[in-house]
Amino acid sequence: MHRHGYKGRKFGRETDQRRALKRGLMKALIENTEITTTLAKAKEMRRDTEKLITIAKKGGLANRRLLIAKLDSIKHADLLMDVIAPQIKRDSGYLRIERAGYRKGDNAEIATISFVDNIDFNQKEGK
Repeated sequence: MHRHGYKGRKFGRETDQRRALKRGLMKALIENTEITTTLAKAKEMRRDTEKLITIAKKGGLANRRLLIAKLDSIKHADLLMDVIAPQIKRDSGYLRIERAGYRKGDNAEIATISFVDNIDFNQKEGK
């Protein structure tokens, strides 16, 4: 059997657990602008997060509701749309992944994922 058409990593989890894991990582990144996780999780999360940032940059009520549905949080959707998206001046490539060594317990490769642009949470849109 061939692997054509399969997308994404499974992480040894059921679909709902995997979705919740990615959602939690995305919320943490939006809140803190930088998180440290395994390299595989960072690479997988980058795909979904960059799509959400592109949606947030477009603006509008329908896109805001789409973000709320994807993140399952009004607070994080508003933060992404009102604070983070207006400060990003590029069309793509919003996130940076840097390798950060290996985890002590199981030797898993660790990476830090962060925004390429500096994000100031005190700055609101239009100020």
